Amino acid sequence: MAVKLFTFFTLLLFITSAIAMPKIMVKHQRNVKGFAEVQVSNGTMENLICHIAIDGHKVLFRLKAIESSRWFTATDVRFNHSHFSVWCDYLKLYPKYQAE
Repeated sequence: MAVKLFTFFTLLLFITSAIAMPKIMVKHQRNVKGFAEVQVSNGTMENLICHIAIDGHKVLFRLKAIESSRWFTATDVRFNHSHFSVWCDYLKLYPKYQAE
């Protein structure tokens, strides 16, 4: 009985944390010059704060509801999709980045 209860609460914790993250879609491609590119699409009805990082360089930007970002391009053809790091969260949780 205790094992079942523990399993139930563990699953509940994982389900709750999965629901809390914003729904984004990340697209990767190579442009005509062979550089890796990445684009983030917002699948929520909320504005997001996002950053894309590659090789120590980070770009912070706001992403409006149900929109896509511009394509962000790597600076070297040796970079690929695995070199990009993408993070997004709800803008309302970060008041210092909200538009004034």
